[in-house]
Amino acid sequence: MQDTSQLKRGLSVRHIRFMALGSAIGTGLFYGSASAIQAAGPAVLLAYAIGGAAVFMVMRALGEMAVHRSAPGSFSYYATHYLGPLAGFMTGWTYVFEMLVVCLADVTAFGIYMKLWFPHVEQWIWVLSIVFFIGAINLCNVKVFGEMEFWLSIIKVIAIIAMIVGGFFLMMKGFGQEAESVTGLSNLWEHGGFMPNGIAGIIASFTVVMFAFGGIEVIGITASEAKNPEKSIPKAINAVPFRILLFYVLTLFVLMCIYPWNQVGQNGSPFVQIFSSLGIDSAANILNIVVITAAISAINSDIFGAGRMMYGMAQEKQAPAAFSQLTKNGVPWVTVMVMSGILLLGVVLNYLWPEQIFFIIASVATFATVWVWLMILLAQYTMRRKMPAEEAKNLKFPVPLWPVAPLLTIAFMAFVIAVLGYFPKTRAALYVGGIWIALLTISYYLWVKKTVNR
Repeated sequence: MQDTSQLKRGLSVRHIRFMALGSAIGTGLFYGSASAIQAAGPAVLLAYAIGGAAVFMVMRALGEMAVHRSAPGSFSYYATHYLGPLAGFMTGWTYVFEMLVVCLADVTAFGIYMKLWFPHVEQWIWVLSIVFFIGAINLCNVKVFGEMEFWLSIIKVIAIIAMIVGGFFLMMKGFGQEAESVTGLSNLWEHGGFMPNGIAGIIASFTVVMFAFGGIEVIGITASEAKNPEKSIPKAINAVPFRILLFYVLTLFVLMCIYPWNQVGQNGSPFVQIFSSLGIDSAANILNIVVITAAISAINSDIFGAGRMMYGMAQEKQAPAAFSQLTKNGVPWVTVMVMSGILLLGVVLNYLWPEQIFFIIASVATFATVWVWLMILLAQYTMRRKMPAEEAKNLKFPVPLWPVAPLLTIAFMAFVIAVLGYFPKTRAALYVGGIWIALLTISYYLWVKKTVNR
């Protein structure tokens, strides 16, 4: 007789690595990187390196807790047990909200991408079809989900590698440059210097850079469905952040060597610029395949992450009990249906207020991503402070440079949240985030606290 009360362990190291890649490599690289370059110039490479190092520490903190004590809902569970039920409640629902708003953007983007090939088909038809398709995939055995995410991510990785190789080819041949510009390393300092907008430019770019890495924390949620998490989680955590950092930094390095940094993104996507320079006439079609794959992969991974988070919170009595119901394959079907239903509501919102809703989506997602990372770091720090010295020595995957590195990373995350409020363009993120946290706090004391304390 199968146990239908627990999630099934069907995810291998391969699945977990590529789920994190799929969630973190997407719109942030294909489109968003252009705005980060405009803010910092070539010095954006430093911003990605610093941001990548901070994210690696977040992942190591999460990995330490996941290997020490794997649990459904992952960082919401850890925040609850090490920081208190209110912190766990806010962290879990902020992550769910982050996944939802990103999904709203991605499903709408999918409909826009399909218009390139099918301009006469109504956009809502494509959005409806992708919501049903992804919902169906998430109701399958977790191994089926893992396989699909693996192959979707492979396509993105191949496209990025092709861009990097093509870029180096252009640099060696010395062609593909824009009018009155030269291809080569000199582009990194000849147009206003390596740091044309000073330190302020690098600081401003952090809001885009940190958002671009968002989604990598899904590794922690996979722990309860991973085969042999004590081995698979550390392997995935050690490999994925460096790979993502490599993809971002190397891709942007090549891009800014081929084109002056102030021309990147002005003539369409950086991908189209590279492929067009290589003489590939179908560059737009190639890019469309890649961004469609990226959108499907991100939606797939985000629905998985949010669903598992709500399942874990239901077990902690911080979400409706119905969210803990599983299919015979061990899939929390109620959470998948809820996520799919809300995405359909998002289609209507995007139809009614396309410009406003996207601005709110970007603001909330940026704030929510950094908030969740901050809670992960604080939970790990509190766990270690309360842990007996002998138990700490026996940790199988401890964070490096304890306690200096975690404390520096906590300070950096708090700094990024402050930066959101400093710059007028991103200030709405802090307002929306503050309102969201206030609403969660009120909701906790009205409906959840008495249930948790029973």
